[in-house]
Amino acid sequence: MLSPRWIYRFRTYLVCPPLIFALAWNDYEIESDGFIWPIGIGIFLVGVALRIWAQQHLHHRLRVHKELTTTGPYKFIRNPLYIGNIMIGISVTIISELLWLIPVTLFWCIGTYSIVIRYEEARLLNRYGDAYRRYLLEVPRWFPKMARLKNLELINKYLYQTVLVELPCLLIIFPYVIKEIVNK
Repeated sequence: MLSPRWIYRFRTYLVCPPLIFALAWNDYEIESDGFIWPIGIGIFLVGVALRIWAQQHLHHRLRVHKELTTTGPYKFIRNPLYIGNIMIGISVTIISELLWLIPVTLFWCIGTYSIVIRYEEARLLNRYGDAYRRYLLEVPRWFPKMARLKNLELINKYLYQTVLVELPCLLIIFPYVIKEIVNK
């Protein structure tokens, strides 16, 4: 059986099977470019923007001292990076024109990230103690409390660094664009 630690370690790769399938499969595509592409690109850009916003506050992959992050999107939801990733996954599934695969991608990602999040929460509770315990009680895991949406802190001094670190996210869409061009 796969351990939560192993799943955490390989989480980036474990959410990919539906996306690889969407890239390789051509049957039962919905050909409606005027509908599919704007929605797919829109969700993709929102997912990337959420990742950039979260990354500015979390400082993951930036050489900055780590502390418990409770600002920016972390004020509203505990896992904005994973929500952004799920949005990116859904968007490329839409762009692949395999709309029937959207629920599979969604449940696959949520299932994988649920295991990862439980593992992370245990580690963060061990690291930050009561401060993180309070955070767990105040901030929801998946769905934000809309009443808290004030002082969003959209931009901070880490914006430029964060955009550079997150640029590879933009590459995710290119194989699906190439698939569309080749299949025309």
